[in-house]
Amino acid sequence: MSGVRLSALVVAHNEEVQLADCLRPLAFADETVVVLDRCGDGSRAIAERFGARVVEGAWEIEGPRRNAGIEACTGDWIFEVDADERVPAALADEIRAAIDGAAPGYFLVPFDNYIGDRLVRHGWGASWGVNSAPRLFSRGAKRWGDQRIHPALTLRGERRRLRHRMVHFVDRDISDMIARLDRYSTARARDLREAGDIGGLAGNVRRLFSRFWKCYVGRRGYREGGYGFLIALFAGLYPVLSHLKARLENE
Repeated sequence: MSGVRLSALVVAHNEEVQLADCLRPLAFADETVVVLDRCGDGSRAIAERFGARVVEGAWEIEGPRRNAGIEACTGDWIFEVDADERVPAALADEIRAAIDGAAPGYFLVPFDNYIGDRLVRHGWGASWGVNSAPRLFSRGAKRWGDQRIHPALTLRGERRRLRHRMVHFVDRDISDMIARLDRYSTARARDLREAGDIGGLAGNVRRLFSRFWKCYVGRRGYREGGYGFLIALFAGLYPVLSHLKARLENE
């Protein structure tokens, strides 16, 4: 193993059901940091069982929560993993090789996204899932913004891409997809209200159709059958629902 220190970072809220499966493959890192946000389950005991350093607190907004985790890491490089993601051995080996002598910056990590046990490769995007994300980065190369949902990223340094994929269990089923749309649009509505600019209904309706087209046609969601249609539909509905919630609902 090289002299470059790697920190694995997991940010979780009441994830005792799947936290162990997430942490088990992270033994290739030099340290594991687990940030527990308002957890009332057994997540702390699970994290400690895997030798992780635990940081506990309460953060209303995703960006500051993730930044707190980044600041708690001591490694030269940081690898962010969510509780619903798994790191195959091939990806772990590639990460260790990639950071050995690498210039400061970040690596895009590709994903294999699953809905239940169905691998869904096409159609993701437009604020509704990603095919890759900058999860591996040198210290100081990444910072999250202050938004509640889909925080903006500030990235510095050289941009590169890994080859092996992270496994991401996005949703359990269609009901889970609907619940996520409701949750995401509620958080986005709060961001819009606080920004003082919720936009207009007509513009968001146009985005419904443009986002659907981008995901279903441009990103080839049609190749995934009904799941691709749902991904495109929810990607289009997300800005419209967010706008309407910001305009019509109270906190």
